[in-house]
Amino acid sequence: MKEYRVNLLSMAIALSFAVPAYAQTDDSPALEEVMVTAQKRQQSLRDVPLSVNALGGEKIESAGITNIETMGDYIPSFNMTQTGIGTNIAIRGISSGVNQGFEQSAAQFIDGIHYGRAQLARAPFLDIERVEVLRGPQSILFGKNSTAGAISITTAKPGDETEAKITALYEPEHGEKDIRAVFSSPLSDTVGIRLAVLDSSIDGFMENTTLGRDESGDKNRVVRATLQWQPSDLWDIILKMEDGSFDSDGRNIEVVKPVGGSYANALSFFTNGQYQLDTTHDWKRQSNGDYSYNDTKNATLTVEREIGEHTLTSVTGYNAYTYQELCDCDFTGASGFNILSDEDYSQVSQELRITSPEDGTISYLGGLFFQSSDLDFHDTVRVPADSFIPTALGARLGGSLASVLRGASTQRDFDQTTDLAAIFAQVTWNFTDSARAIVGARYTEETKEANRRQYHVSNAGVELSSTAVTEPNNFLWSQFKIDPHGIKGDRDESGFTPQFTFQYDINDTDMLYASFTTGFKSGGFDVRANSASNEQGGIYNGQTITPNAFFPTGVVTNIEGTWEFEEEKVKNYELGGKFVLAGGSAELNVALFRSEFTDMQTSQFDGSLSFNVTNAGEAVVQGVEVDGRWALTDNILVRGGAAYIDFEYTDFKNSQCYFGQPDDERNKDNPTVCDATGKRREFTPELQGNAGIDYTINFSNGLKLVNTLDVIYSAEYLTTPSLDPKFEQPSYTKLNARIALSDQDDKWELALIGKNLSDESIVTYANGLPVATTVSSGTGYYAFYERPRSIAVQGTIRF
Repeated sequence: MKEYRVNLLSMAIALSFAVPAYAQTDDSPALEEVMVTAQKRQQSLRDVPLSVNALGGEKIESAGITNIETMGDYIPSFNMTQTGIGTNIAIRGISSGVNQGFEQSAAQFIDGIHYGRAQLARAPFLDIERVEVLRGPQSILFGKNSTAGAISITTAKPGDETEAKITALYEPEHGEKDIRAVFSSPLSDTVGIRLAVLDSSIDGFMENTTLGRDESGDKNRVVRATLQWQPSDLWDIILKMEDGSFDSDGRNIEVVKPVGGSYANALSFFTNGQYQLDTTHDWKRQSNGDYSYNDTKNATLTVEREIGEHTLTSVTGYNAYTYQELCDCDFTGASGFNILSDEDYSQVSQELRITSPEDGTISYLGGLFFQSSDLDFHDTVRVPADSFIPTALGARLGGSLASVLRGASTQRDFDQTTDLAAIFAQVTWNFTDSARAIVGARYTEETKEANRRQYHVSNAGVELSSTAVTEPNNFLWSQFKIDPHGIKGDRDESGFTPQFTFQYDINDTDMLYASFTTGFKSGGFDVRANSASNEQGGIYNGQTITPNAFFPTGVVTNIEGTWEFEEEKVKNYELGGKFVLAGGSAELNVALFRSEFTDMQTSQFDGSLSFNVTNAGEAVVQGVEVDGRWALTDNILVRGGAAYIDFEYTDFKNSQCYFGQPDDERNKDNPTVCDATGKRREFTPELQGNAGIDYTINFSNGLKLVNTLDVIYSAEYLTTPSLDPKFEQPSYTKLNARIALSDQDDKWELALIGKNLSDESIVTYANGLPVATTVSSGTGYYAFYERPRSIAVQGTIRF
């Protein structure tokens, strides 16, 4: 492992400095310059002193990139995964974990508006101009601090000419259909409009043998209108309004890798042999039904006004969504338990920014940012009347006692309001023609008020007293580590995040940079914990009572939950360079980084039904990233990138334990948690990379054929947040390809798109089976799988 680590770094440095950067010649193939707004200015990617990957709208469309999740193939050290109850976005191995109370470590921005909720990462792409992935803390220029990086998405705007386009895709194996239409036209000399519509669906690639259907059956719909008004050369006003939905029936989950046979035996026994645990990975699952129904609305008003040589920018945003999800969270076809969740979120924000000209000795930009949001969340853990769980508990506790659970539920209400204000500035000093220093800082104040209530409801629909510790429902739910409680809190925190960058231009095309960046992610309140900490009002706090039928020893079960968590902080050191090679037909970007985290926020499964938030102490993430392009000829372009990541928890004594973890790895003071110090985080392969080639053939009859091949590689990685070594995703190499025939003017195109042609089985998330250890002494894992091989046909007509 150390050998290829050294080789990768040596290769990057050697390529950076040893390859001569010849001057552009007339007969050298030309690379199209990539323009980005990573520093809130229109700049060439070559001039931006930070690690950035950019995908243009044409690449997004041709590669069949439909959302953030599918974009990960083309950007090393960037991943998105769905989990049982949430979504993770990771940059350089850093993600927020599963909890609706988390701010996002890798923040998403669309047209300058912060999309801070993980659920929104599932929304489909439509009519995108460009996606930029900025690695490392982004603490100054974006509206909300992020500790891992930022995904900045720019949607397409109205143009100067009338255009229309219709694209349709069909994939027969999984029943995928995708139709997109775009119309853009000037309405007058000063007003233009752009309309975009998406309607897509897929039957799914996982067979649910319980319900006799394919899953997940996804349906997406987006309608967007963008109006641009330029009343004079001094003004540019853009109003964008969008309404969308993304719905799923079922999930891409299988139960795999059983640990011991006792859970399988228990399921068979307590369902009278009607159900056998299927742990074979064969693209078949058993479930009584899941769904996720999401509706989104957003409006963005961007106003730019030239004031002399300066530009004043105002960005006003409204962003809201609602969703309802049903999780058959025992992940089996037997009737066990399910969780019904719904969330309602709304947000308004305002940014004011002033930007100076860029060509002076001193240039600067700065501004103010405000954001206010409201979050309401409710979920219900339900035990159906025919559930096997009361039967299993009855064998241990008594049938009449366990029958109280049949048809009962435990429910949670959570609401939170957040207000944020920030002031920021960045100054660039060009102290010579080839050297500059960039200094920036942001000061942020944020307040949060939240409350959470957990309560039990009987099978007759009556809310039960939370103070009666001997109430049968309270006792029975305590077996799943659920404790009735009510708790509220408020936080008022502030943060100052400076950044320092030195940039040196070696010549007209090549440059080096070094930066030190700080970042923080605000603390908050745990949405999903099923009990409060005992100091904060949990009723099962080890108290002694008169012995009775439910508590024969006279000691109430001790259940420790969570509520408040602290802010996450990071210091990031980065060295990088951007180089133009081979006479101007190639470019290479290299970045070496080290990020030091304190109080990293994580979400830990308690082995039963809950995820508890904890601050992980300290972690170090370091590595090297390399990417580049080379136009071998006018018709052949090769490109690729690689990332080596070394992740280590340097202090994490309160990690989730995996099933069967040795006693010597458990915390001596609290054996229910384990010491993960020195270990690597889940979903952090040491090496990720991709390589691709685009080959265009121009025919004499006016047609052209564009051939694209992409190879995506990942080293092995752990799949569970418990860092269970029994479930590791092996290394894999995935192939994507596209062949497209079109006329020279691109008025029409017919393409064949193949994804995962090597048919790799790739696990994006896994965790221990809930309730398995409660009703037996064995367990297993539920695992999310990526889509297997698919081949689709796509057609485009432009008017």
